[in-house]
Amino acid sequence: MYQKVALIGLGLIASSMARAMREHGLVGTITGHARSAETRETALEIGLVDSVHDTAAEAVKGADLVVLCVPVGAMGVIAAEIAPHLASGATVTDVGSVKRAVIDAVGPHMPEGVHFIPGHPLAGTEQSGPRAGFATLFTNRWWLFTPLENTDPEALARLKSLVEAMGANTDDMPPDHHDLVLAVVSHTPHLIAYTMVGVADHLRRVTHEEVIKYSATGFRDFTRIAASDPVMWRDVFLTNKEATLDILGRFTEELFMLQRAIRMGDGEVLEDYFSRTRAIRRGIIEAGQDTDAPDFGRGPKKDA
Repeated sequence: MYQKVALIGLGLIASSMARAMREHGLVGTITGHARSAETRETALEIGLVDSVHDTAAEAVKGADLVVLCVPVGAMGVIAAEIAPHLASGATVTDVGSVKRAVIDAVGPHMPEGVHFIPGHPLAGTEQSGPRAGFATLFTNRWWLFTPLENTDPEALARLKSLVEAMGANTDDMPPDHHDLVLAVVSHTPHLIAYTMVGVADHLRRVTHEEVIKYSATGFRDFTRIAASDPVMWRDVFLTNKEATLDILGRFTEELFMLQRAIRMGDGEVLEDYFSRTRAIRRGIIEAGQDTDAPDFGRGPKKDA
């Protein structure tokens, strides 16, 4: 579908894309760039890319698809670096979890004749780095696009065909609405997870040993989310500030309501609230976005 794909940033998403594209024979050659020399060496060693480059500018030369897989805060700097080296007719997309900030940072640098199509795969794990990826990461996961007013329909259709061939479902969404939706389904839950782990760390009446020993409960799942890349999430919250603060405000209101119900012994309010929210979990399973298997589908650990 593309002759040459350049992956700028070689973490979980980029490495999963490379594996999926190779497994399905979707592209010709894959080049890559990462800031860390160790990451570049690893990507080449495990065959993730055909060539790896010290600079993003070198990696994008001759590419008909460029994918920006760096933290949102670095997008503008990378866009400025690669702009003079982009091939005419090339498509540039990204995998950032925030879209308005990426459009504002990258868009002004895109030269005439280059198709900039912001995107975001709603897939991931708490792992990072070139070894963390796997070809099935995008299977039955949503890949959202926020096309600009002048987006070329053929370029968009071609890009969608690529990610659909990797197993993803695609949809279009206005960038500001995307950022609000993601504040609800991803950004705020991550912030709450970081907060809960932080609370446990500061609660001196519960020892670290107890937290770790008895974490096979809800706390375990908080720690899984809170293990995500801190640089990536720092940039997410700084660039999706308004939507995240809006949802946090609503979360605080709900929390106060639950605090009052617990304090007043109002079991009816609690049961009604939990029943309504439980239905959302059932809907997620019915939509195929998770499994109802025990331990969230993790199953027993396999022997190494």
